[in-house]
Amino acid sequence: MKLIFTDLDGTLLDHRTYSFEAARPALEHLRRNAIPWVLVTSKTRAETEYWRRRLGNEHPYIVENGAAALIPRGYFGASVPERLEWGRPYAELVAALEEAAREAGCAVRGFHGMTVEEVAVACNLPPELAALAKQREYDEPFELLDPPREAALIEALARRGVRVSRGGRFYHATGPADKARAVLALKRLYEEAAGPVTTVGLGDALNDLPFLRVVDLPVAVRSPQAPLLTAELAVARLTAERGPEGWNAAVLELTSE
Repeated sequence: MKLIFTDLDGTLLDHRTYSFEAARPALEHLRRNAIPWVLVTSKTRAETEYWRRRLGNEHPYIVENGAAALIPRGYFGASVPERLEWGRPYAELVAALEEAAREAGCAVRGFHGMTVEEVAVACNLPPELAALAKQREYDEPFELLDPPREAALIEALARRGVRVSRGGRFYHATGPADKARAVLALKRLYEEAAGPVTTVGLGDALNDLPFLRVVDLPVAVRSPQAPLLTAELAVARLTAERGPEGWNAAVLELTSE
């Protein structure tokens, strides 16, 4: 069985417009052939549920850079819980980011210090979606306002047990979780339910690298950070097009082989 794990922003969704129109042929192909496709995103649970409704996705999904996996009730049977968690509480991450920024002398601007309107502008989102983006549970996106102090900030966060990853728009402060751990956990559940699976992973940014390392068929969707992904992943395919256009072509090719 083929099993798809996919990022959202800049991958299935256009980086600027958030449109997925170009990916409709592949989405229909997945539905017709009963191929599960799991969203793996830095977005919050509230945001991801919104996009699942828009996309017609009924499968498990991974939120906030691997901090939790949400599973529809009964999807794998009654014995599997509806939420698997690996992340640290959001309040702890915010406190650690503020302390580390002071220690490192590095100015940052995190979502916790931004209004809904500021998040909307920074993410090119309507206010109602920006409000969903602020409903964070495990992961703090932030802007680095003092780039020369980046290394000092990362070191100060590491001393507090906080990891830093980089997405298409923001840095992210997270706990011990990453996308790879969550992807492997869901892969095991699919194998227990359906037997061996071949995993396909699609992403466009550095925070996708952990889970692209652990899938069978990694795909770097063309973006400014895609060359960094392919440099780390010798077997990764690089799409010719960006965003949903590249996603559509890769999914159709890999699930039709």
